[in-house]
Amino acid sequence: MQPPGTAASCWIATAPETGYPRYEQSDRADVAVIGGGIVGLTSAYLLAKAGYAVTVLEARRIGRQVTGRSTAKITSQHALIYAHLIETLGLERARLYGEANHAGVELTATLASDLGIACDFERKDAYAYTHQSQRMAAIEAEAEAARELGFDATIVQPAPLPFTTAGALRFAHQAQFNPAQYLVGLASAIVACGGRIFERTRVGDVGRMGRAWRVQAGRHRLDADRVVVASSIPIAGPIKYDQRLRPRCHVAMAFRAVDAGAVNGMFIDIDQPSHSIRMGRDANGSLLIVLGPSFTTGSDGDVAKRFVELERWVRSSIPAGDVIWRWVNEDYDSPDRVPYAGELARRAAGMYVATGFNGWGISNGAAAALLIADQIQGIDNPWGALYNAMRAAPKHFNRGGDSQSVVDALDEIEAGSGGVIERGKQKIAVWKEDDGTPHTLSAACTHLGCTVTWNNADGTWDCPCHGSMFTREGDVIHGPATEPLKPARLPASE
Repeated sequence: MQPPGTAASCWIATAPETGYPRYEQSDRADVAVIGGGIVGLTSAYLLAKAGYAVTVLEARRIGRQVTGRSTAKITSQHALIYAHLIETLGLERARLYGEANHAGVELTATLASDLGIACDFERKDAYAYTHQSQRMAAIEAEAEAARELGFDATIVQPAPLPFTTAGALRFAHQAQFNPAQYLVGLASAIVACGGRIFERTRVGDVGRMGRAWRVQAGRHRLDADRVVVASSIPIAGPIKYDQRLRPRCHVAMAFRAVDAGAVNGMFIDIDQPSHSIRMGRDANGSLLIVLGPSFTTGSDGDVAKRFVELERWVRSSIPAGDVIWRWVNEDYDSPDRVPYAGELARRAAGMYVATGFNGWGISNGAAAALLIADQIQGIDNPWGALYNAMRAAPKHFNRGGDSQSVVDALDEIEAGSGGVIERGKQKIAVWKEDDGTPHTLSAACTHLGCTVTWNNADGTWDCPCHGSMFTREGDVIHGPATEPLKPARLPASE
């Protein structure tokens, strides 16, 4: 069994290894793409196929970040979203959201099929279910809103699950896949179209060079006419998305399936605490994959307990075998539940961003990539006004938080764990090896200086303000931080 503390998901573990080189020689491109997830690679493929010289820079490995740790549902059914959007944004914008996500679903399906990507793609129905009869009114309202927008939305009572439910909303003919395998295949297609991909290449800065852009990656630069910032949260640009978005995490577990037919479809609970359920597979057979309720990144001092609680819920609800994989994933929420995507035309012409997917990054991400590719090619796309990357956001939507790992002394930190020690104004992040050997770093996130929290499930340092994550050694996992945690020492008396 995969132990807690490793970031690999069942998708990543079964995806082929990639070996793209580091970016080690300054060059230029028509389009520079920062990030090798669903947005970055989908937009890169569409543009490379259209004849653009495209270069992708990925800080770690293709498909191993947020996309590769998702539940990988390819669906326009986003729990209870459409009634909310009609009420808050109006019928037309709700329709655009539905159309964009339907297009994202179908684009992903088409690319998987046309490119022959082996990624366990399957058509499945998607369900939003409830345990509570009094919540069926919300299910019915969502079904009515979805049908008004053109979706094949029906109500089933009860939901087709091996435990008691009051009912569910069903969207037919949605899909699921292995996202890491898909992205590895999409990366190969980009190269086949003449695009270039570089891994283990972290971008530190993006700046204007006349009418073009200069992307700085270590000692080397990449000059481009246009730049797509497709990191989970934009690491560059004039808009402070860290103040417009709220980081949130989920814990996920994959159990060996004892009855592969017990769950047929993709399910999300509209009650609290919410759970997301689907089937999948690894090299040894079928898996039951379950996602737990969300929590603000860095706000929980005992993430490992969430795995215990999630396993307890699964054991009481669904036939399941051994725990095979467990991981933590992060996403960003926007105030209006609509992503920010597209060109920063008035503020930074030629720069394109996509972020704030609210937990639905596969369909929204593919739609955002299609929007960006259209904008770069000068093709009219009606979703630009909806996803408007420059639209205003409420002040203080992201209020940040405090570290949940502060301890008084070094001996309070157990072997194999971590904590933060405050000495005057200095805050020191300490983690210990299994034999008790301590290692120290500054606990100040290199983004804006918030104090990090030790994640005792993944063995990472997580920022409770804006969601940056670092390895235990202090290396950046993903932003908005772009620099590692700085060295620091405890006072000699410790």
